[in-house]
Amino acid sequence: MLKATNLSKDTQTSIPDYCGLVKFLVSPFLESPELLSIDCEQSNQNKRVWVRLAFEGTDKGRVFGRGGRNLQAIRTVLETAAAAAGQSLYLDIYESQSEKPKRREGRDNNGSLKSLKREREGRTRARRPHSPRTSGKSRF
Repeated sequence: MLKATNLSKDTQTSIPDYCGLVKFLVSPFLESPELLSIDCEQSNQNKRVWVRLAFEGTDKGRVFGRGGRNLQAIRTVLETAAAAAGQSLYLDIYESQSEKPKRREGRDNNGSLKSLKREREGRTRARRPHSPRTSGKSRF
């Protein structure tokens, strides 16, 4: 059986090195880990921690992982470390500032919204009314 050990007060109140932990967890996914930027901010008497990290947009897919699994695992590790220290942690992800922001579709050159109705009017495609299809097999 496992025996419970009492931890001293020093180990219970120690604050994790969030920047080092994030660097350890994220840098293996990056092509150029030296471009990783990490900012750690603690507030509310060290009860809340905000970790902001930025990296190149080309590495976004590897860091997030399929379906966001890598990122969720990173969040879980960080939140667990924060909970052990009696803190709550928030993780914000940013792309590098060197990239231009992507244009949102549905806007024209001056930034105003395009009317989707006007775009659809230009299309001339004959449409048939919807008719239910019957299968060759009878249900009866």
